[in-house]
Amino acid sequence: MTAHRPCCPPPSADPRRPPQFASDSGDEALPCDAELEVNPFDGLPYSSRYYKLLQERERLPVWEAKDAFVASLAASRFVILSGDAGIGKSSQIPQWCAEYCLSSKYQHGSVVCTQPDKQMAVCLALRVADEMDVNIGHEVGYIIPFENCCINETILRYSTDEMLLQEMMSDPLLKHYVVIIVDETHKRTVWTDVLLGLLKDIVRQRAELKVVIITSPHMSNILHTYFGEAHLIQVESKEDTEGPLEVVYSSMPQENYFLPALGLLFNIHNTREKGDVAMFLSCKKEIDEACKIIDQEVSKQHPMLRELLPIPLYPEQTRSFNRPSNNLENGKRFKRRVILTTSAGDSLLCIRNVKFVIDVGMERRKVYNPRIRAESLVMRPISKIQAKMRTEITDPATLGKCFCLYTEEFLKKEMPDLSPARVQESNLTRMVLFLKRMDIADMGQCDFIERPAPEALMQALEDLDYLAALDDDGNLSEIGIIMSEFPLDPQMAKALIASCEFDCVHEMLTIAAMVIAPYCFLDAPPGSDEVAHMCRRKFFHPEGDHFTLINVYTAFTQCKMISSAEFSEDEKWCHDNFLSCSALRIAEAIRADLLAIMQRIELPISEPAFGTQKNSLNVKKALISGYFMQTARDVDGLGNYIMLTHKHVTQLHPFSSYCSTRLKPEWVLFHEFTISENNCIRIVSEVSPEMFVQLTPPYYFSNMPHSESKELLQEIIDKLKLSTDGERHHGINKENNTTEKNLSYPYEAKCTIQ
Repeated sequence: MTAHRPCCPPPSADPRRPPQFASDSGDEALPCDAELEVNPFDGLPYSSRYYKLLQERERLPVWEAKDAFVASLAASRFVILSGDAGIGKSSQIPQWCAEYCLSSKYQHGSVVCTQPDKQMAVCLALRVADEMDVNIGHEVGYIIPFENCCINETILRYSTDEMLLQEMMSDPLLKHYVVIIVDETHKRTVWTDVLLGLLKDIVRQRAELKVVIITSPHMSNILHTYFGEAHLIQVESKEDTEGPLEVVYSSMPQENYFLPALGLLFNIHNTREKGDVAMFLSCKKEIDEACKIIDQEVSKQHPMLRELLPIPLYPEQTRSFNRPSNNLENGKRFKRRVILTTSAGDSLLCIRNVKFVIDVGMERRKVYNPRIRAESLVMRPISKIQAKMRTEITDPATLGKCFCLYTEEFLKKEMPDLSPARVQESNLTRMVLFLKRMDIADMGQCDFIERPAPEALMQALEDLDYLAALDDDGNLSEIGIIMSEFPLDPQMAKALIASCEFDCVHEMLTIAAMVIAPYCFLDAPPGSDEVAHMCRRKFFHPEGDHFTLINVYTAFTQCKMISSAEFSEDEKWCHDNFLSCSALRIAEAIRADLLAIMQRIELPISEPAFGTQKNSLNVKKALISGYFMQTARDVDGLGNYIMLTHKHVTQLHPFSSYCSTRLKPEWVLFHEFTISENNCIRIVSEVSPEMFVQLTPPYYFSNMPHSESKELLQEIIDKLKLSTDGERHHGINKENNTTEKNLSYPYEAKCTIQ
């Protein structure tokens, strides 16, 4: 990290920077090694890169507020800093807080900065470690679900809101930290709102704790009212030296925005202007379709044009796109990146060289309906704050353009100021389980910015009761406490716990990891559908899709064991089988973490037994124990399934192994269902109605809506009851006959025993 240089100029007047000298060639002035300062965070001299980045940091708009922020941090327990995107608040504020902790020699703890998205936590940690001139994973690190890149001595941690709340289960007052920064609060995720509510209470119990809230200008007044005596700092963006950003609105409403957006992209590309393009679409399906169309058009374009490189940016990705795009690759022509994303694409703020933005102004968002226990895909306009943020992601070094495929009138009249809080549109079962674990018996004790719907809270409590997570007093039962240890949905946590009873732990761990990770099956490229289907078929399992996932994971791990010397061999194997290697690697890490949790809380772990009939039945029993609320029945033998909890009709997902068979199972258990244009249930396995009625809580069955399926299940219950009563009656008669016989022939019986 130390730069060695031959000579040294006179001392510099600026105590923060070492002396500098300029070269004859006009290169940027660099510090001399004789006067290099020592980095107080790791005790090593600063590198030359540190000073170069420091100059860039000082040009950020947020640096004008540094003195005011440091003074507010020392004087107040709550500090709210608001500003537009791109001013440097997410990277600079945590560094100043780390310097604050350093000044007190970390007497009260370190710094944590939470993010709603895991990809942003990773991206920012890497950037800040570079700016602070320290090693990632040591002085600066990150903690995201199923990945911990920190040590005990880490000074500054980037974390997701969810992971910090998980930490509260073992450290309710978060005594490890003296400054807690909650970033991107305007996104209003469920965990962000819960964290803000709990921090208000923690500050009352810890006088030394400082809480910093970073948000957009639209939310600053709401948060200032919510926290009361908080210092509010508002940072204004600097005017671009090359001119303001050009925002172009559509002259008339667009009925179908998708094709016009792609047409606009190709028009921009044909102008040959330099710069990457960011395109905001409404959903993942449109991203995939756009990638296919761009790839097809690239082969037809003029050879003198730069190559178009579509890059889909999905919410589950953790990679960063900081690489400059205007590099020559192997002497070939330039490439123009086209980053395709949705409303979850705020990670684009990490990208440089974006000159053009195409915004369709709509999003397809999942909204949970507690009455039917299902999510619906709702198409609706984005918020004004989202629209504004999308105009701010262009590279400030270039004169950018933002093309909005909606009218200015639509922006003013149809778009809401803020997106609805996710706590009002999500399944709250996991949130309620966490609050119960934190000894918050009454949901009213958690001070939400906006109260969740009472119906959603009641449904969450009801589901936890069905899963045996609550006792008769409404507190967590022993099973509920164990369930809360897992960073999983309560249903999957219950299935994992049940696998200990049914001796199928390893199989359930694999299923849990595979359904949490991104979907492993890739869409086939054009013209290779038949080949892709044949590759998928060799993994199909007759018992269902859950077992197919086990086959895929097992084959992947076996491939890695065979080709351990060649790291890229597993990538080739996945490519040949139309599987996502990154998704399978994520599943491998998730499975290892879940196994470690089970070992830590000393749950019994059975030996693997996949492939036997008994094991398949046990896996289904464990699945039903957690997912009995997600079952459906084929009512006509044609693959039209009706949910048992409501009367929506759905079909099997095209990737299901049952789609390649003539006979469809009558009763199935599914992992995922969303009400949309094409209602499909994903990850489906056949179950028997007898097993269902035996493992389903009676009070859940009694609360099911009346249907033909419920009548059939009731008949099975009656038959099982008669069979059980008959066996009991036969056993009593047999016992009476034996007693009479023993009484009649006591000596004979006695001789027989002898």
